[in-house]
Amino acid sequence: MTSAYGDWLKQQRETAGLTQQQLADMAVMTRSHIAHIEAGRRIPSKEDARRLDTALNTGDVLSSFLPAEDVAVADYFEAARQLEQQAAMVREFALSFVPGILQTRAYARAVLSTAFPRVSEEECDRLVVTRLERARILDDPMTPVVWALLDEAVLRRVIESPEVMAEQLRHIVQLVESKRVRVHVLPLALGFHPLLESMLSLMWFEDQPPVAYSEGVGMGKLHDSPSMVSQLQARYDQALSDALPLKDSLALLRATAEDYSHHD
Repeated sequence: MTSAYGDWLKQQRETAGLTQQQLADMAVMTRSHIAHIEAGRRIPSKEDARRLDTALNTGDVLSSFLPAEDVAVADYFEAARQLEQQAAMVREFALSFVPGILQTRAYARAVLSTAFPRVSEEECDRLVVTRLERARILDDPMTPVVWALLDEAVLRRVIESPEVMAEQLRHIVQLVESKRVRVHVLPLALGFHPLLESMLSLMWFEDQPPVAYSEGVGMGKLHDSPSMVSQLQARYDQALSDALPLKDSLALLRATAEDYSHHD
């Protein structure tokens, strides 16, 4: 449904003889947002859809037939999930698990199936689909720019099995080698670092101020206060300065994946 909606929008735009940038200017949106909607990666807000209808003279078609989102995420993460889909840059810090947008299907299922209270197989399937859908932001080769800062514990903690871990780490290696993402590892030998308290996601946008999202056990918080966002960005930068360089991080990821693949 999302893909059909995007295809129809593209058809109407081209029929009107407009480029994505021209439509974006008329609808007071960004070109990248238009591109993501046309590619089926995002669903516009009701207000965005109304402005698109006005710009394209399509009555109320785009605002009346918005696709329904079948997503399964914790309530406290929903606002952050929507912002993640709109971000121009995302910087992740992971303390325990691989960041959601970098997870493989097998790794995601292993993580989500251990939820407490336990969830049904059907619910677990929905959670996995939503997590993999989030990763579609990486389908665009340029936007968003993604950096991931991983505590070495993420690599060392065996989730499900060595085979699952080997596949997961090789997936990250491939993303780094293709230059789609940048990954740095904070070595365990470092000891303390300023992000040990929880996971953190920093997001920047083309048309709104940056935000941060932090998460602990059973809770998450979206931060939009400029002073707090700035403080969390500074913490991230400090931790990043202590991390292994990209080349060394990639070598560690490769070696760890190889160790898992030969695990007896």
